[in-house]
Amino acid sequence: MPILKRANACIHYEDSGTGEPLILLHGFSVSSRYWSETGVTAALAGRYRVIAMDLRGHGRTTVCGEPEGYDAETLADDITALADSLGFDRFHLLGHSAGGMVALRQAWRQGERLLSLSLMSTGPATALGHSDPQLRQQALHLFADFYGRQTWLQIFSHLRQLPGPLLYRMDQLPERERLWTLLMEICRDNEPGILAAFVRAFFTDRDPHLEGLRRITCPTLIVVGEHDKLFLQASDLLAREIPRARRRVLKGVGHMTALEAPGLTSATILNFLDACRG
Repeated sequence: MPILKRANACIHYEDSGTGEPLILLHGFSVSSRYWSETGVTAALAGRYRVIAMDLRGHGRTTVCGEPEGYDAETLADDITALADSLGFDRFHLLGHSAGGMVALRQAWRQGERLLSLSLMSTGPATALGHSDPQLRQQALHLFADFYGRQTWLQIFSHLRQLPGPLLYRMDQLPERERLWTLLMEICRDNEPGILAAFVRAFFTDRDPHLEGLRRITCPTLIVVGEHDKLFLQASDLLAREIPRARRRVLKGVGHMTALEAPGLTSATILNFLDACRG
């Protein structure tokens, strides 16, 4: 099991394939299995060396003691440390949802190292929802408590009753029962109490960082599902502000792109990466 030891953290990652390096970042509450269990890792590893990380607070990555480093900037630093440890001077980077938020920070801080940037179902601000600071703080605590005070069975019982903007499209698909089962298997790699701590540290930044977006110069692909209500507007902002960025809207798809449409997701990524290689 490949591990990067970094101070008080042990960063787990999966390493497969050969070719130009491509680092994958998953979203909140899942793990690197989001890519592997849906077949996306295998499809990409046919042409690239794929490194799928477990972000801090997720999967088999562990943190012992303080600081936990659940903020987006520390998570971006983990990317740099992993690339350095593997000897990657330059690499492709892909992030989904919260992982895309981390990828953006890597791109505007150390963009010269990126061969390309792929952003799926994401935006530049980590804080979502209310503009009023007090209401936003209340929502953040409710979000954290949803994970911190329940078991996975209770969490998924609530999610099945009210899928919300991130999962409602998946719940409409004919294969929804299989997808719900797979998603629960992946999520159960995580400890709900640790996810609650992650929520409180990560989802706090309302700044869209426009100047940072404008500094991104590598080839950039922005992917969003047409039913991803939470990130359609954010994807427009990314497309406007990142120089020469390409935007692709996936028809019939919601937020969970790799689960809902793994073949389309893989093909979209590969077409972009192959074009970057000229």
